[in-house]
Amino acid sequence: MILSNKNTSGMIFRGLVIIILLQFSNLYAQNRKDITLEDIWQKGTFRPEYSEGFNWMKDDHYFTRLDYTSGETPELVKYDVINATPVETLLKNSDLTYKGNPIAIEDYSFSPDEKRILISENVQHIYRRSKKGTYYIYDIISKKITLLSEGALSNVSFSPDSRMAAFTRDNNLFYVDLSTMKETAITNDGVFNKIINGSTDWVYEEEFEFTKAYFWSPDSRKIAYYRFDESQVKEYNMQLWKGLYPQDYRFKYPKAGEKNSEVSVKIYNVASAGLKDVDLGKEADIYIPRMKWSEDNRLAVFKMNRYQNELNILLVSDNATDIKTIYTEKNNTYIEINDDLNFLKDRKHFIISSERDGFRHLYKYDLAGKQVAQITKGNWELSKFLGIDESKGLVYFTSAEVSPLERYLYCIDLDGKNKKRLSGEKGTHEVEMSSDFHYYLDNFSDANTPTTTSLLEASGKKVKTLTSNEVLKNRISEYKISKVEFFQFNTPDKISLNGWMIKPAGFDVSKKYPVMLTVYGGPGSQSVTDEWEGMNYFWYQMLAQKGYIVVSIDNRGTGGRGADFKKITQNQLGKFETQDMINTAVYLSGLPYIDKSRIGIFGWSFGGYMASLAITVGADYFKADIAV
Repeated sequence: MILSNKNTSGMIFRGLVIIILLQFSNLYAQNRKDITLEDIWQKGTFRPEYSEGFNWMKDDHYFTRLDYTSGETPELVKYDVINATPVETLLKNSDLTYKGNPIAIEDYSFSPDEKRILISENVQHIYRRSKKGTYYIYDIISKKITLLSEGALSNVSFSPDSRMAAFTRDNNLFYVDLSTMKETAITNDGVFNKIINGSTDWVYEEEFEFTKAYFWSPDSRKIAYYRFDESQVKEYNMQLWKGLYPQDYRFKYPKAGEKNSEVSVKIYNVASAGLKDVDLGKEADIYIPRMKWSEDNRLAVFKMNRYQNELNILLVSDNATDIKTIYTEKNNTYIEINDDLNFLKDRKHFIISSERDGFRHLYKYDLAGKQVAQITKGNWELSKFLGIDESKGLVYFTSAEVSPLERYLYCIDLDGKNKKRLSGEKGTHEVEMSSDFHYYLDNFSDANTPTTTSLLEASGKKVKTLTSNEVLKNRISEYKISKVEFFQFNTPDKISLNGWMIKPAGFDVSKKYPVMLTVYGGPGSQSVTDEWEGMNYFWYQMLAQKGYIVVSIDNRGTGGRGADFKKITQNQLGKFETQDMINTAVYLSGLPYIDKSRIGIFGWSFGGYMASLAITVGADYFKADIAV
């Protein structure tokens, strides 16, 4: 073929441009900085920007958040939603003093009438969710700060009428009349490692994921609370390493099949100080994983058997004498517990979620226990039930309908019609609706992009971006960063598993690379999602800098893919998960750029259990493991 001089010149020019661009690209890659452990965990090099202390106000045209612009101590600022601009400073630094001493505000909440603010400081964590600290009441009108009560308090909350505040301390339950600051002890028999009132034992905190175990009735006249008798539960001994010598710590810790706490439910009348027991039946070896008051001041009590495959919801009358069952669910495996029970204002119906058809979906029931409608349906998981705009008959939720790796916001009619997707960008949307459902806060990210926080109208129209993390995004570009890549593969038993991979910068397919497989893998969890990993992202990137390929897999037993995929591990934890880790190692070994003799595995908590199984049961496939 004969080329004209013009064509030849053009090809030569384009070739030179490509060579120059490649040289610049290589030079740029070489000039990018290495990530250090100090960058990740000590210096705050990659610390993100976020909206700290965000709260919707009762009039959801306003919100509040903690603002650090005036110094190291935050101020509480009220913002107008429409413009996302400050309109008033509700708590100034000069206001945050008690008896001449400054208060280092750590968190806050409004009373329902928004005339008082509950402020916490010196908060200390006890276990995973439990904590205790110092609490103050700030009167917005008088600008006066008052100590709620002496000592370290837990589980503090306002009454619905804003006149009182309740809390737990030393295993007992109290309330304070905020007009007089008179304190009343509801219980006095609480004893460490024996009796707990108004807060949970270790099992409920860890497995049912709550610690505040008392609940104001909507009319503020009663408080329903849990009482745990753990006197027959066996103790576990642990050393706490503080200082030169360890401290001996003994606490009630029932292992599988051992005796649990005996739990009872009581209803306290604030005006009369009267106390009534809720009749839970003769069976004592049960769980009460949730309680919630209805719109007409009746108490809904979730009652489960020890095996956790049968759930009954009891509706208890105002005087605790009339009890009826309004919901029953049975399953061959365990029933997942959540906070989705929502009583409608018509006082005739409630909404609840269930996995009864194989995927978590929303259902509408009447108070006679009859199913009225299945609101959501399909071979996809509802991720988070966000609430109901009853004035418009709309239900809001996020789901994994598009992909188990992604989350998007939807709304749907109460009768299950007219489902509409509201969020757009591909990735993960974590959403918080305002109280009147006019607006929502959207924390959006993907696996390679830090979180952007935006305010949007309920229709999905953006009002304003609150935080974009542009500084962090620009800083990331200065470092040797490789993209997170998603992939799937099929195991020998035809199970499709989702994974992600980070390759070293300057990856060369002709070379052989060692692998660090990071795993959690516990029931219902997910590690493989299209969302920002936070500091772990940089830890994985640092390993990739060192020449490792970093991989994560969601094994059978994890969430986002329905009940069958998640609950296959029932009664045999570790079996299928370990098979999937071994199958992952086999799959990776078949890739041309993997050094199959150098595959390691790392995990903590359930992931530590997984790593330990992999290096023993799967010793032929894994070179090393780190189990935390």
